[in-house]
Amino acid sequence: MDIIDVSIIVVYILLTLFVGIWVSKKASKGLESYFLGGNNIKWYYLGLSNGSGMFDVSGTAWMVGILFLYGVKSFMFMWMWPIFNQIFIMMFLAIWIRRSNIMTGSEWILTRFGDKKAGRASHIIVAIFAIVATIGFIAYFFEGVGKFMTIILPWDLTLMFNGSELLSSDQSYALSIILLTTLYTIKGGMFSVVATEVLQYGIMVVAGILVAFYAFIAVTDADINSVLSTEWNNLLFGWELEGSWSGKYQAFNNLIDTQGYKMFGAFIGMSLFKGFFASIAGPTPSYDMQRILSTKSVKEAAYMSGFTNLVLFIPRYLLIGGIVVLGLVFLAPEMASSSALSLGDLEVILPKVINNHVPVGIKGLLLAGLLAAFMSTFSAFVNSGPAYIVNDIYKKYFKPNESNKHYIKASHIASFAVVILGVVMGFFADSINSITLWITSALYGGYVAANFLKWIWWRFNGWGYFWGMTSGLIIATLQFLIDQNKANFEAGTLLNDLAQIPAIYLFPIIFSFSLLGSFLGTFFTAPTNMDTLKSFYKNVHPWGFWGTVCKELQKEDPSFKKNDEFWKDMGNSLIGIIWQSSMIVLPIYFIVRDYPKAIISLIVFLITSFVLKYTWLDKVKKIPN
Repeated sequence: MDIIDVSIIVVYILLTLFVGIWVSKKASKGLESYFLGGNNIKWYYLGLSNGSGMFDVSGTAWMVGILFLYGVKSFMFMWMWPIFNQIFIMMFLAIWIRRSNIMTGSEWILTRFGDKKAGRASHIIVAIFAIVATIGFIAYFFEGVGKFMTIILPWDLTLMFNGSELLSSDQSYALSIILLTTLYTIKGGMFSVVATEVLQYGIMVVAGILVAFYAFIAVTDADINSVLSTEWNNLLFGWELEGSWSGKYQAFNNLIDTQGYKMFGAFIGMSLFKGFFASIAGPTPSYDMQRILSTKSVKEAAYMSGFTNLVLFIPRYLLIGGIVVLGLVFLAPEMASSSALSLGDLEVILPKVINNHVPVGIKGLLLAGLLAAFMSTFSAFVNSGPAYIVNDIYKKYFKPNESNKHYIKASHIASFAVVILGVVMGFFADSINSITLWITSALYGGYVAANFLKWIWWRFNGWGYFWGMTSGLIIATLQFLIDQNKANFEAGTLLNDLAQIPAIYLFPIIFSFSLLGSFLGTFFTAPTNMDTLKSFYKNVHPWGFWGTVCKELQKEDPSFKKNDEFWKDMGNSLIGIIWQSSMIVLPIYFIVRDYPKAIISLIVFLITSFVLKYTWLDKVKKIPN
């Protein structure tokens, strides 16, 4: 690596540490200040921070790989998360969540189910989920950033002890970056996280623009057309996925056939099925929810969520598209000739392109940008996860009357604990892809049913929530253990057959068990106290099956009206998904020089933006401050 690139990275790291520590004094006023910034951070800074937090290096490496292999339609793979949950949050969920005026997602549960035995059971289970999810994501980051840094940086950091390898080079790199990020995050809480993420967002945007610009200069139209087929650029698909590759690139079609997504129509249908329920269930109790709860008002929560969508996708896909174009031209011929092409080869396209096909200066900025992507997402989780340990478990059940200084020290310890557990889990993960599929398809599958019902059905109670979440998490954990041990099962056995099924197709099973637990827990126990339900419904005012509670409220206030905006919100969400998708495919088509489709994408973006101005933005402006 050239000294210029190393200097850029060092300056970036020092600047990030300086900014993070410089603002840390504001975090010492108490837990609300530490975890929510005292509800005093401007919504557009939170939006930039939220977008920056979603711009992670492991996810970027994965997206580069699937765009390379599957073409433009690969953006639909992100519906597994589902990525369009951000649209549902923007349209109505941010408003519902922010009305609660609490600190964490599990504390929010008490406003829905009350603070008695059933409510506390549901409160504890969602706090446990938040902690487990945080640990899982830290493992995901550990696995990704280590592989990335080892290929990019020239130094071998392998640690030996008595002739045996104690830490591999990628593990040493990952631990170093994680330690730096953990220090400023723990020191400054939400203020440090947001301040550094705004800085990191700017670096990522510059990196994306520079990579896209370089791809235009270094690669000609003829170079791209010699690799890509018409099918690669095609958004349309049938029930079965048609291979995008021909001739000497046939090996890529063979790789597609081994990944379990050949029946693409079924895969997309399952992703949309899961995505609908997961999106209405709302954001998981992590950094995304913390950003919503950190805004000054309900109106600003909606603004922040909309702004997150606007600032995230175009710069991110300029970077991804630029890397993929360079990979297609410079790496595809050699990869296609490999006799053992695997998914792991796709995961290292990003670092290989940067290492060998990006010039000095741009390489340093790009590495700083991707390092920023890792650090921003990681810091967001390190800030959000411990909030559940300290505020929802330690403070509520063990030490309710301690000083702010005591709780902030407890937060520091909790942060180190979740980081250590996440790193330990990362040591035992097979790949980025295995953790991605566990988080998106299994762990979240256990979350969806109970959290979907909590919004829409008044009779659903705390015990229903507890058993719905518990049964979902148990099944999700079993699925993960089966997947991680699939090499040990004999062919023809039930466990071996289950291990070969892609995780997304197991979602209905996980969802069904969780739904069964939710219903049994609800019907075998008493309803939530009516005063709690009335307070929740009057404050949050969701749509759904709330007629019984609404009638009770109307006895006290005849002017009170039921929320009947389900179809309006769903219509806006559909338009929003199209709007979001246009921001993803626009930079891709632009980078691969398919200008007619790029123009169509731009027109779709402008039309949907115009429609949402009247159907969503004007409505948000009328919300009282």
